[in-house]
Amino acid sequence: MSEMRIVGIRIEQPQNQPVLLLREVDGDRYLPIWIGQNEATAIALEQQGVEPARPLTHDLIKNLLEAFGHALREVRIVDLREGTFYADLVFDGGMRVSCRPSDGVAVALRVGAPVHVEEPVLTEAGLVMPDEREDEVEKFKEFLDSVSPDDFKATDG
Repeated sequence: MSEMRIVGIRIEQPQNQPVLLLREVDGDRYLPIWIGQNEATAIALEQQGVEPARPLTHDLIKNLLEAFGHALREVRIVDLREGTFYADLVFDGGMRVSCRPSDGVAVALRVGAPVHVEEPVLTEAGLVMPDEREDEVEKFKEFLDSVSPDDFKATDG
């Protein structure tokens, strides 16, 4: 089982489909998971430190855990079947509740719980991608190859 870092939400073009991107803490593999817009928004808001005026569903779950005196120990992405990922919320005392990975990650962010992925899932769906900085350099090089001095001329507008 590998602990994962939550990289964030990316938007796949041209469908504008949100993708949750996780990366191994002690490795080079990424795990992309296509998710819904609501969950993407919940994850992005929490990562950006935005506090909504009223609690979102994942904030409510955090508040319920605190009110009932329970702790979320971890989120485990446990299976991949026919293109669908499955996850468990693992609570103190070992109790598990099945959930969508996107919901699990949204709650984990709010309570500071780690996210883990079972090795068979990471073996099947994990990707080794170039370092993000190298990718940005490559995009900049492509931009330089496609731009001309005329693109920088001032207009009379």
